[in-house]
Amino acid sequence: MKRSLIITSLLLAASAAGSAEAPKQMTPPHVVLIMTDDMGWMDLSCQGNDKLRTPKIDELAAEGVRFTDAYSAAPVCSPTRAALMTGLAPARLNITQHGADIPRFWPEDRTIQPPQVEHILPLDQVTVAERLREAGYATGFFGKWHLSGSHVEEDDPSTGGAAFYPDKQGFDVNVGGCGMGGPPTYFDPYRIPTLEPRKKGEYLSERLADETIAWMEKHHEQPMFVCLWTYNPHYPFEAPAELIPKYEGKEGPGLVNPIYGAQIEATDKAVGRVLDEIGKLGIEDNTLVIFTSDNGGWSGATDNRPLRAGKGYLYEGGIRVPLIIRWPGVTRPGALDDTPVISMDLTATILEATGTGAKELEALDGTSLKPVLGGGTTSRDPLCFHYPHWAFHKENRPGSAIRDGKYKLIVRYDDESVELFDLKADPSETKDLANELPEVTKRLKKQLDAWLEETGARRPTRVE
Repeated sequence: MKRSLIITSLLLAASAAGSAEAPKQMTPPHVVLIMTDDMGWMDLSCQGNDKLRTPKIDELAAEGVRFTDAYSAAPVCSPTRAALMTGLAPARLNITQHGADIPRFWPEDRTIQPPQVEHILPLDQVTVAERLREAGYATGFFGKWHLSGSHVEEDDPSTGGAAFYPDKQGFDVNVGGCGMGGPPTYFDPYRIPTLEPRKKGEYLSERLADETIAWMEKHHEQPMFVCLWTYNPHYPFEAPAELIPKYEGKEGPGLVNPIYGAQIEATDKAVGRVLDEIGKLGIEDNTLVIFTSDNGGWSGATDNRPLRAGKGYLYEGGIRVPLIIRWPGVTRPGALDDTPVISMDLTATILEATGTGAKELEALDGTSLKPVLGGGTTSRDPLCFHYPHWAFHKENRPGSAIRDGKYKLIVRYDDESVELFDLKADPSETKDLANELPEVTKRLKKQLDAWLEETGARRPTRVE
C-alpha cells in the first residue's frame, strides 16, 4: 500500500521571468524527462565536442539553460534512477550499486568487503510518477528502467521482475522498462520482455521515439509526465549502418569508437523527433523539458576529457553529466549556469513546477532549481556521493565524495585516504590539495561524515 500523499494546488501562477512577452502558464505544465544511459559530459556538440553531431539537443540548449556543473546521484545507473524517481539520495535508499557486486572486479588483496545493498526500488517508496498521477497527470514510461532486479524471475516478487516494473510505480504505461541494464541488441527483435517485436531490423531509439510520440498524441489534452529514458548510448556498440561512415577515420580526442559516435547521433535524432512533436502538438509553451544522463561516460566507449576517469568512478568523469532544461516563460534561452546541481534537484524541480507537494516528513534530498532557471540563485547543502563498491576497473576504489563550492573531497574506504581538488582551477583533478589545505580537508570530511550518518549510508567492512 502506497503512503498517502498531500497534494497542493495544481494551478501555477503565470511566470513571466522578467519578460512581458513570456507565455503565461495557466494550467499545470507537461513534463518531459529525457535521460540517456552512459552519456558523458563531453558527448554533445554543445558541450564542446566537435567530433559528434547532436543538432537537436544543441537546439534544445539554445532554447533553455545548460548547466555546466551538473551531477548524477551516482557513478552508475540504478542508484541515479532510483534517486530521480524518489528525490532521495542513493545512500538513503540503500541503492548504491547497479546490480550485484561482481567479485572479478575486486582486487585480489582487497582489505574491505562491499556492503549488502538493495537492487530493487521498493513499492512503498513514493515516486514522482505516483505523485503526478494522483494529481491528474497521464504518466508514460519509455525505455530503460533497471530498478526491478532480475527481469528473468518476473513472477517472484522476492527477487524482483514484473512486480517492480514502472507500471507498478506510478506509470500508466510501460514500454521497454524491465530489469535489464542494457539491451541484448539495438535491432528488432530486441529480446526486451516489455517490448514486442514490430519490424525486423528497426533501431531501438527510433522505436522508443515512435512509442513516445504515439502516446503523447493520445494524452496531450491532459497534463502529461513523460519519461523517455533511452537505452543509448550504453553498450552494445550498435548503430544504424548509414550513420557509422560519418565517424570512421575521425578517431582521436573526443571520439574513441565510430560506432559510438553513430549511437550518439541516433540518440539525438530520436530525441529530436520527440521534441519536434511537442511543437506539433502546440504544447511547447507549457512543457518543461529536462535532458540529462544517468552517469558519466564509460571510458571504454567515449572520451571524457578534460574530466578524469569515467563511469564507476567518483572522479568528475564518472559523475558530471550533461543537463539542459527548457521551460518557456521561466528559463533564459541559451543561458549557461555553473550552479552545482544533482539528480534529486530535478525531482524537486518537477514537483514545484507541477504544484505537487510532498508531506513534510518526506523531505527530499534535492533543491528546486526554479529560481536558478530564471537567472536567480539558490542556497543549497553540499553535494554528496556514496559509492562503496568496485565497478569495471579495480582502480576505481570504493569511496564517498562531497562537493562544496569549488572544493571536492574524495574519501577511500580501503586505506582511509583522502583527496582534495579545486574544481574551478583544476576540473581535471590532477592536483591533490589535501596536504596543502588541511583545514578545508578537515571541514569537508566532517560534513561528509555527518551526511553519511544522517542518511544511514552503509559502508564496507574490514576483511580479517
